[in-house]
Amino acid sequence: MKKLQNEITDFLKEKDWLDQYQHQKELAAALSVEAAELLECFQWKSSAEALAENREEILEEVADVMIYALQIVESMGEDGTEVIRRKLAINRAR
Repeated sequence: MKKLQNEITDFLKEKDWLDQYQHQKELAAALSVEAAELLECFQWKSSAEALAENREEILEEVADVMIYALQIVESMGEDGTEVIRRKLAINRAR
């Protein structure tokens, strides 16, 4: 996953967005907006209907959420794989 985080960082550098948008608060807000856009894909539909009608849009919104989540992790100097593994360990212990 670190390779993917690096790829996202390289993209942000190419667009000159790295320093402007790498503040955790703004990234968390952007993640929330993208999650709301994902939810909107399902609004007033069953899961089956939403997937039949909006499959690609749903996948794009999921990707946006994941990108912002990985940006937050990267901005904190962490590896996404390890962060997820730590959380899984916590959840297993419950």
